[in-house]
Amino acid sequence: MPLPSSDRPLGVAVIGYAFMGKAHSQAWRNARAFFDTPAYEQRLLVGRDTEQAAAAAERYGWQEHTTNWRDVLTREDIDVVDICSPGYLHAEMAIAALEAGKHVLVEKPLANTVAEAEAMADAARRAGARGVRSMVGFNYRRVPALALARELIAEGRLGTIRSVRSAYLQDWLADPDAPMTWRLDKETAGSGALGDIASHLVDQIRFLLQDNVTGVSGRLHTYISERPEAGRPEAGRAEESTGETGGERNGEPARLRRVTVDDAAWATLDLAGGAVASLEVSRVALGRKNSLQIEVFGDLGSLTFDLENINELQFFDGSVPVSRQGFTRILATEPEHPYLSSWWPQGHVLGWEHSFVHEVADFLGCIGDGKAPSPSFDDGLAVQRVLAAVEQSAAAKNILVPVDA
Repeated sequence: MPLPSSDRPLGVAVIGYAFMGKAHSQAWRNARAFFDTPAYEQRLLVGRDTEQAAAAAERYGWQEHTTNWRDVLTREDIDVVDICSPGYLHAEMAIAALEAGKHVLVEKPLANTVAEAEAMADAARRAGARGVRSMVGFNYRRVPALALARELIAEGRLGTIRSVRSAYLQDWLADPDAPMTWRLDKETAGSGALGDIASHLVDQIRFLLQDNVTGVSGRLHTYISERPEAGRPEAGRAEESTGETGGERNGEPARLRRVTVDDAAWATLDLAGGAVASLEVSRVALGRKNSLQIEVFGDLGSLTFDLENINELQFFDGSVPVSRQGFTRILATEPEHPYLSSWWPQGHVLGWEHSFVHEVADFLGCIGDGKAPSPSFDDGLAVQRVLAAVEQSAAAKNILVPVDA
C-alpha cells in the first residue's frame, strides 16, 4: 500500500509527545513546506496523559489526540505510524502497526534486545513484500555535513580507510542529584549511554564506510549507581530502593533508586573491510553538551566532524604536495550539498532539528515512490547486534566478541 487508494492525503500518527515526540512533530509540521513530498496530514498524537497529550497536539499541529496507541491500528485514516516511545515498547507497537498495514518509522535504537530487533526486522520484511515501508530513525544520517562525508568516502577521496575515531559525549547526568528516569532503568531503556548514543556512532560508522562490524571488544561503566526518585513511579512498574535517602524534595528526604544501566561505554570495532574503529560515549562528561565527534583516516585523506559545529566538515587531502597540505573547512550550506537546495541561501546555517525534517521527507519520498527506505530495520538490527556484543564483551572483561553479519 504505497499510497491510500483514494486521493486523500496520507494520515500520520506519532506515538509520544516528549523530547523525541516533539522533535518528530516539528519535522512533520515542516517537511511539506520545504520538500516535495506526497500529501499528508498530522492526524493523531498519542500520549499517556490526556491533558498533556491534548496540549501537545494543539501546540504541535495535530488534529486529534488519544491515550490508546492501539487506536492507530484500526483507524483507516491512519497510514503512517511514527513511534517515539521508550525502547521497551518499540517491538510490540511496530510489529502490530506493520501487520495492520501501516508504514512505520521507529526512533533509534530499534529495540532493547537482539531478539526484539530480529522480530521487528522479520515483520518489516513481510510487510515490505506487501508494499508497506519501514525505517529506523538514525537522524544523523541526514545531517548535510555527514551526508557529504559519506559522498567523499564513496568517491575514494580518502582512499583505503584505515581507522575511525568516534565519540559522543554529553553531561546531562553529571550531577548525582539529577533524578531517576526511564532512561536509567534497564527494563525500559535496554541500556544507558550504549543504546542511547553509542547506537548513533555504530550506525554512522556503518553508514559512512558502507561496511559491517565483524568483532567487538568493549567496556561499560556506571559512575553514579543511585539517583533520587522523580515523581511517582509508572503504573504497574516495580521500583527498587536501597532504603536510603538523598537530597530533599518538598521537605521530605528523596528516596534513592538504583541505576541499572551504564553511564559510559568504550569499544573497539573490527570492520569487514579491514578498518578498525574506536568508540567512546558518556552522559557524565562535564562540559560536553551534545558533542558527536567522528574522524575518518584513509591512506589518501582524512575528515573530521563535530556535531557542536553541525554545518562544518574538515577535509584533509593527502594527495596534494606536503607544502600545501592542511585541513580544509567545508561549510556545508551550499545548494550543491545534501538537502541544502530546499533551504536557505549559502552560509545560512541549519540546526539539529533539520535532520528530522530530512528524515521525514526521505521516508515520505520512499512511500510515494514505492522504494525501500534507509536505514532499514535490518540496519537497526545490525546496530543492535553490535551493542549486544559490546555488553557481552564488557561482561566478560573486554574479550573480543564476534558479530553476526
